[in-house]
Amino acid sequence: MKSRKNLVLALAFVAVIAVLSGSFSAFSQVSAPVRNFEFAYVTKIPALPADAKTSRIWIPLPQSDGYQVISGMKIESLFPFATRRDSEYGNAYVYLEIPAAKAAAPEEVRVTFLVARQEHLVALGGHPGAPSAGSGNGPRPTGNSGELKRFLEPDRRVPLAGTIAELSAEQTNGIQEPLAKARAIYDFVIATMRYDKSGTGWGNGDAIWACTAKRGNCTDFHSLFIGMMRAAGIPARFEIGFPLPADQHAGAIAGYHCWAEFYVAPYGWIPVDASEAWKHPEKKNYFFGAHDDNRVQFTVGRDIRLDPAQQGEPLNYFIYPYAEVDGKPLALESKLSFQDR
Repeated sequence: MKSRKNLVLALAFVAVIAVLSGSFSAFSQVSAPVRNFEFAYVTKIPALPADAKTSRIWIPLPQSDGYQVISGMKIESLFPFATRRDSEYGNAYVYLEIPAAKAAAPEEVRVTFLVARQEHLVALGGHPGAPSAGSGNGPRPTGNSGELKRFLEPDRRVPLAGTIAELSAEQTNGIQEPLAKARAIYDFVIATMRYDKSGTGWGNGDAIWACTAKRGNCTDFHSLFIGMMRAAGIPARFEIGFPLPADQHAGAIAGYHCWAEFYVAPYGWIPVDASEAWKHPEKKNYFFGAHDDNRVQFTVGRDIRLDPAQQGEPLNYFIYPYAEVDGKPLALESKLSFQDR
């Protein structure tokens, strides 16, 4: 009787998640892992110099989608704020304008929310090295021509001509099927790169630097992957958020994690995590077509133009707070933590 009650409760929870997300489909399986946790994102705002006039601050926010439900969001700030979105990608963020006279002492902006994160697993059965067809997958967004076009274009640090185009053509030579091309590029990136954050140059997501240095972090792995994919005519997009330790239930989060998705019909957007595959070779096949549930996504895209517009250059990527004082960039400290529920 008790096991039946637990089963009913489990199914009810899955049903609630499906309703909240509005995106689960018949291709999702109720057995897909879901991780539930609280997340805290605290931005430290320093006291401003006496001769400053105004500081402007943009703090990224996560959003619900087919694989995560964000709820109970609370924004605590002594200063007035608004929530905005950028026009190109639809990324959400908190925006503040603070007169220097009101920032004479350090303050904090605290954002807390609940997350139900589902594994995103696309069944690519019948293709070499792909997960089995019976392992389940998430929804299959159809994509639209405008969205797909943007993810075939270069970014400032992801050029598609020259070296990247040559590498892409070399690694996909003789391959016609888009999914097979994607797998060839994925295998090349993992075989060529190594996860190494020593020295300088890594972490900028510079595809040319990545293929020359043959090392870096997740940003560098996926910039090379995305560049080669787009050069091969396959839409690919950059996504960034934070990782959760699989073996811990609470604690501080040291830094971001990023990953990618690429678009192939009839599957829709297919998840990839090349840097995690490099770190865990036994999961290489899994991460071609999957993102696990130990993460929360915040934003999408590169070269991000905010609204209201920043005076500095477009953001290379947007995961930490961005601030300007009288039009000049100001580095802000942030603290991140989570607790499983």
